[in-house]
Amino acid sequence: MKYLLDQATVKKTPQGEPIPGREAELWQNNAGGYVFKADSWTRLERFLILGTEGGTYYVDEHDLTKENVSNVRACIAHDGLKAVSTIWGISMSGRAPKNDPALYALALAASYADVKVREAAFIALPHVARIGTHLFTFCAFIDSMRGWGPALRRAVAAWYTEKPVDALAYQVLKYQQRNGWSHRDVFRPAHPNPSGQPMDGTVENHLNLFGWIMGKQDESYPTSLVGAFERAKANPDPNHVARLIRSYGLTREMIPTETQRSPEVWEALLERMPATAMIRTLGRMGSVGLLVPFSQAARTICDRLADSEQLRASRVHPIQFLNALLTYRTGKGLRGNLEWPVVPQVVDALNEAFYAAFDQVIPAGKRFYLGIDVSGSMTHGEVAGIPNLTPNMGAAAMAMLIARTEPNHFIGGFATQFIDLGITRSDTLEAAMKKARRNFGGTDCSTAIAHALDSRYPVDVFVVITDGETWAGDKHTCQALVEYRQKSGIAAKLIVINMVANMTSLCDVEDHGSLDVVGFDASVPALINEFVCHGGNESA
Repeated sequence: MKYLLDQATVKKTPQGEPIPGREAELWQNNAGGYVFKADSWTRLERFLILGTEGGTYYVDEHDLTKENVSNVRACIAHDGLKAVSTIWGISMSGRAPKNDPALYALALAASYADVKVREAAFIALPHVARIGTHLFTFCAFIDSMRGWGPALRRAVAAWYTEKPVDALAYQVLKYQQRNGWSHRDVFRPAHPNPSGQPMDGTVENHLNLFGWIMGKQDESYPTSLVGAFERAKANPDPNHVARLIRSYGLTREMIPTETQRSPEVWEALLERMPATAMIRTLGRMGSVGLLVPFSQAARTICDRLADSEQLRASRVHPIQFLNALLTYRTGKGLRGNLEWPVVPQVVDALNEAFYAAFDQVIPAGKRFYLGIDVSGSMTHGEVAGIPNLTPNMGAAAMAMLIARTEPNHFIGGFATQFIDLGITRSDTLEAAMKKARRNFGGTDCSTAIAHALDSRYPVDVFVVITDGETWAGDKHTCQALVEYRQKSGIAAKLIVINMVANMTSLCDVEDHGSLDVVGFDASVPALINEFVCHGGNESA
């Protein structure tokens, strides 16, 4: 009899085997374990938000990208209009830290055979490609996929002709070239013609700017900003350039490179510098002597980082603050010889700005178990293409975010057993990420639930933050959840935060009390709150 009882059952199945009777719903992940396969639209969201840069522990960047691109194509083929709407929505909402995946997916849609899908992609273009860099990236993608037919030419040309001339001049000067494309390169196939589309009074304003873009020399400048740009090039004296910056709003990309070694120039730039540019250039401002301890620049930057309303209005993605924190705190650049003094108050301000950049919600008031995957696979690769941000570090940052939102919580690590990481709500992001940046071996994502059951913890919500490459347990995560519910009498919910754009899902598709969430989606707190308070099946 024992040899029959030892066989896998629907209540307890080793993760290296599919659950009996549900073989068709499960597939073997890259680590050899059996998990549910995330549906195509969930995988599309993961790709758009996390991208595939750096690959994972088990899959290199090329193969992971290939898997995701195939899925994007499948979504477009199944419902192209929904795919375009998803791309547009995620890009516009600021949920993704980088826009390249959305631009690539949009280029795929703009290359699809269905005319209606292509038209929808062209309508979405100015909303997804919002700045010059985005347009260049889209052009690089689209040029590798298809020819420049009339509809594509019109869509790209409209990007230029439908902007007021002053706004267009800003785009042209701030984003001059990227990925082998410049505005002249785009003009050649697109042939923008502003005739009949006077956005600010006359067609002549656009024609003059277009002529300047194509190298036409004239005694007058098409806009005052272009004039200031040309005068800065002609006379790169730092004091002169600083005056032009203050008078005309020149940005760092618009001034001669040699002037960017001057603290006077950086002081002028900082006065109106957008938040994204500010956090990207903290090291450079420090290297020229502007951002140093006790400086006015340090006070200005800290004040701006503390202004949560302004940060939200600037649409800086949370992961950009985390990236700035990881870079700035080291005192040196990842490439080259750039070094700077680290101002501790700026590090603290970046730490707080990370939390403030997420959607703020009222705490759900439930008991949360935050399980951080610290297995070997979580030590490899990059989250959203951010250098030095491994999935286990990203998992710790996500746990700290929820811990700051939900006061009634427990934080634990897991690999194949429970691991006390010593992370508390009072830890800084840097401290929490450091505690999680260790390799504890194999992966069993059911561990957090089993630990709570063994410890008799009354948990309302399990949050498992992982790459989903689980394989080592004697039961599947969904089975451990059912066991916890039955033995504790609590209708606990499961939220799985995925840190990489793979195809895995730990959530049983038949369980309405389980939810997949994409890591570093800026709307994570709101999604969790909505699901915990209003979603799922309380009788599950």
